[in-house]
Amino acid sequence: MKKQKRDMSARAYKRGYMAGLSGRSKENCPLDKPETRQEWMNGWREGREDHWSGLTQGVSSIHKMPYLTA
Repeated sequence: MKKQKRDMSARAYKRGYMAGLSGRSKENCPLDKPETRQEWMNGWREGREDHWSGLTQGVSSIHKMPYLTA
């Protein structure tokens, strides 16, 4: 099984970040477990801050994309 599938908190953070970056509402959080929901919200907040700073999905925010790891 892939590591991405095993680490649900990192996956929730990444999805929350992408939702915030694209300007979606935090009411769209699809998670029910409190631990993963909190990680999604943390990612959403950071993505929202980046969205307000003018970063968008694409070249301007490539250095901030959480799913791009070395």
